[in-house]
Amino acid sequence: MMRLLPALHEGHAPVYLHQAFSDALDAFDDWEHGMGEPLVEFEGLSIPISAVFGRMRSCSDLLPIRILEDVAAVVPERLLASGEGPLAYADAARVLRALCVERLRNAEIPR
Repeated sequence: MMRLLPALHEGHAPVYLHQAFSDALDAFDDWEHGMGEPLVEFEGLSIPISAVFGRMRSCSDLLPIRILEDVAAVVPERLLASGEGPLAYADAARVLRALCVERLRNAEIPR
């Protein structure tokens, strides 16, 4: 299977993957119940947001304040508690991917 998203380099993501994360976060925020999983554009391809969050699960880059504020607006604070220190993309990505999986699992199947 072709790899759709670039691999991280020693825990660091290229800036265009940071942008894909931001786009996926916006799409997650706009995701309405009963709708299919949102997709984001990445290098001309449509990628499920859970795939973007999945790729970023091991990204050690720190979340910029503007992204951190956006994450805090859509993720319950209790799920983001990581202990001491600033949050990394990985901290947010793991929670957001789990929320995607939960939402997809609980989605109503049209009959």
